[in-house]
Amino acid sequence: MPENTSAEPPVRPSRRTFLGASAAASVAVATGLPATAQAAAPPVAGEFDVVVVGAGAAGMTAAMTAAARGLSCVVVEKAGTYGGSAARSGAGIWIPNNSVIRAAGVPDTPQKAATYLAAVVGDEVPRSRQQAFLDHGPAMLDFVMARSPLKFRYMEGYSDYYPELPGGLPGGRSIEPDLLDGRVLGAELDRLNGAYMPVPDGMVVFSADYKWLTLSLVNAKGFAVANECLARATNAALHGVKPLTMGQALAGGLRAGLLRANVPVWLNCPLTDLHLENGAVRGVIVTRNGAPALVRARRGVIVGSGGFEHNAAMRAQYQQQPIGTDWTVGAKENTGDGIRAGARAGAALGLMDDAWWGPAIPLPNEPYFCLAERTLPGGLLINQAGARFVNEAAPYSDVVHVMYEKNPTAPDIPAWLIVDQNYRNRYLFKDIAPTFVFPDSWYESGAVHKAWTLDQLARDIGVPGAALKSTVHRFNSLARDGKDPDFHRGDSAYDHYYTDPGVTPNSCLAPLWLAPFYAFKIVPGDLGTKGGLLTDARARVLRPDGSVIPGLYAAGNASSAVMGRSYAGAGSTIGPAMTFGYIAANDLAA
Repeated sequence: MPENTSAEPPVRPSRRTFLGASAAASVAVATGLPATAQAAAPPVAGEFDVVVVGAGAAGMTAAMTAAARGLSCVVVEKAGTYGGSAARSGAGIWIPNNSVIRAAGVPDTPQKAATYLAAVVGDEVPRSRQQAFLDHGPAMLDFVMARSPLKFRYMEGYSDYYPELPGGLPGGRSIEPDLLDGRVLGAELDRLNGAYMPVPDGMVVFSADYKWLTLSLVNAKGFAVANECLARATNAALHGVKPLTMGQALAGGLRAGLLRANVPVWLNCPLTDLHLENGAVRGVIVTRNGAPALVRARRGVIVGSGGFEHNAAMRAQYQQQPIGTDWTVGAKENTGDGIRAGARAGAALGLMDDAWWGPAIPLPNEPYFCLAERTLPGGLLINQAGARFVNEAAPYSDVVHVMYEKNPTAPDIPAWLIVDQNYRNRYLFKDIAPTFVFPDSWYESGAVHKAWTLDQLARDIGVPGAALKSTVHRFNSLARDGKDPDFHRGDSAYDHYYTDPGVTPNSCLAPLWLAPFYAFKIVPGDLGTKGGLLTDARARVLRPDGSVIPGLYAAGNASSAVMGRSYAGAGSTIGPAMTFGYIAANDLAA
């Protein structure tokens, strides 16, 4: 494919992107991989029109699209399972103006969506790339529903993350997969990557249900939703259905689409490098059956191999301290393989310092990504001086951005989520029912502390007792008034999604008054990194000068995020990942 074949002018990376790209060669140094020219190619394991790297949401959507366009395709996957981080997720998908939300009566328009996305993303990402996502997202979703068993549900009421911005919708634009019968996968069901938080036994739960399950002890709708989840499971059992929801449904449904299209997925087949011929990408070098192999690509390669959240060297090189690989909930195989290979091929990199952040509790076995718990009334976040420092109910990515911004001068890594027994008597916490005790291992690890007085709690977590008591006293006063002039908690419609409508006058705010008190350690967790190969509106990978690397495309967390440094709404990771996988495959077919 010749470079810059469209009339679209070459994208000129920002200074930040150029500096990241200039450092691309140091990726090889930091990760111990050679940046020199490729050695002689290993034996050929196969030849296809398109090779897709990664069997996550981006890669499987791309492969399904390529097959539908009449191209031969293979998916090579590092893990012994398919689905990647998408299979582990709640599988919210943010795509404005799609047919599912239109059928639900959501008052969206192309102009509203473009205005909102521009306001959220700003100038960090070219407007042409933002528009490509908006233009192709709805068609991608219809294509997936036509070519796979997937159907989707509107997540009613899950607000856009900044609904007060022009074009924002307080009712939200997010959707999630409907129930999928795992029987459509046959033997492939056993190779589906596991969920980050498995659905409780005897229940069938959608992502939108968790808001209400958290409140099932104190809210009539919460109680009704819990019974509905039980009824779904009973119905599934009576009909012999193997119910999959959330990320399990999304990944399973996409894999079922590949089965329909006879697209092979090679598991345990990690990428080691890209194969170039005369400056164009014409295949990949993988390890297959324990030996190096070349998989040729007549038209090109689409990299959908995920981010680098589990690569300690890359995180240390590109991201702020403190950082680590033990606070992420991304798939463990995500070590930046596709990003490093692209950098060696001359690709520009962008947003390498950023991630899909969220406050996390470092529990003993794996971190817990904290959504509802920090938003529910009766809790507050404090720094190491015992003071509040952020709107606890703000979008999760924003909370961590504030943590890093303020940490050098007012240390808040780790921060602490403080709640009382009244909070514990009312609300589900992770998967621990109200009034039930937390596991001993949570306390033994230092992730959770419990004390009968605020003074003792302060001593246990190493913050000034007088400051903690003063902060709680101030917070209680604000809660009773229902206004938070300090950090504006409750001012946005988004703030009220994971709250208790039975609490007035502000469903986000309730005083802490009943001993014992609890403190949960909060660190900067993430769903995955959001920096990677810089791409254009056609998902083609770019060099630092804005020219195209022929035959190389990227989508998902292996690419620099179209959301820039922000997060438009629930599903802003998966929606664009699938869309740019779709765009890439269609561009190759064209």
